[in-house]
Amino acid sequence: MGKKNKPDNRGFVYSTDPNFSFEKESSNEETLSPSQQKLKVRLDTKHRAGKAVTLIEGFIGKDEDLQELGKKLKSHCGTGGSAKDGEIIVQGDQREKVMQWLMKNGYKNVKKTG
Repeated sequence: MGKKNKPDNRGFVYSTDPNFSFEKESSNEETLSPSQQKLKVRLDTKHRAGKAVTLIEGFIGKDEDLQELGKKLKSHCGTGGSAKDGEIIVQGDQREKVMQWLMKNGYKNVKKTG
């Protein structure tokens, strides 16, 4: 599917209106402090050709802050990954390292699931 017809996160795929354009969601959402974040750390292998990744979900805040947290976690674990749509993906089973780093850096509401 090309970028032109790619659906946005609200489910829109196509419009017959020639003047239609997707409205960007406003990211006025303030980033919560680390102690207020409620993060979930879990292992995932779905749609990844059997490869395991560590997912950190539930981040509330600006995309720049999500990217920064993702960069720090990937650097600490020494692996690759990505950060988008409110979740951070770290390659491999890095749940213990991620949990230790988050706890050490003030993230108190971290839950390990699955």
